Amino acid sequence: MALILNIDTATEKASICLAKDGKMLALAESASQKEHAAWLHPAIEQMMTETGYRLRDLQAVAVTAGPGSYTGLRVGMAAAKGFCFALDIPLIAEDTLSTMAFAAREQLSGVDLLCPMIDARRMEVFTAIYRNDLTTILPSTAMVVDENSFTPWLKDHQVSFFGDGSSKCKPIILSPHAGFVEANYHAGYLGIVAFLRYLRKEFTVLAYCEPAYTKEFYTHTRK
Repeated sequence: MALILNIDTATEKASICLAKDGKMLALAESASQKEHAAWLHPAIEQMMTETGYRLRDLQAVAVTAGPGSYTGLRVGMAAAKGFCFALDIPLIAEDTLSTMAFAAREQLSGVDLLCPMIDARRMEVFTAIYRNDLTTILPSTAMVVDENSFTPWLKDHQVSFFGDGSSKCKPIILSPHAGFVEANYHAGYLGIVAFLRYLRKEFTVLAYCEPAYTKEFYTHTRK
């Protein structure tokens, strides 16, 4: 039996899930990206209380490690590492985009290539491309999207675009092989992926695990 707490604060909508052997026991979500830090720990406490489990019952904690929101990634990673250190349990870190692709594959049929997109402001997105079996064609990257960005893949494949960054790309990517679809994504899907990693004992070294920001953080300096 593997009871795993799953934390995803990488995207605009944060979610947590308590899963037993990959099956979701409880799910909580927060739609306000600015409130992820304030929401996370009370939500975890409430979830544990409502399900009748205690933190010491956990066998592992899983977290989406990026790419995604800088602040959100730090919030989720700090919480996950804190729980794992205090409880002396393993940490499972999963790529955000590959988890989104897994969720989409579970919901869509007849998909050729999967292209999750996370909004990175302006015309930039965090994105990757996966086959239907989730093997990687384009690794996670930060990309400024234009009309030619996905031409090499759209020539011979039907590509399904989804995620909160895909809507702003729809008016630009006009290929008949491009499909823009809705795919619901939450930490329940992380729970399934994390359980498979748990069975394979694919754990992350706690001391060296850091968020995968994909691009450098920058701020505007006031003169």
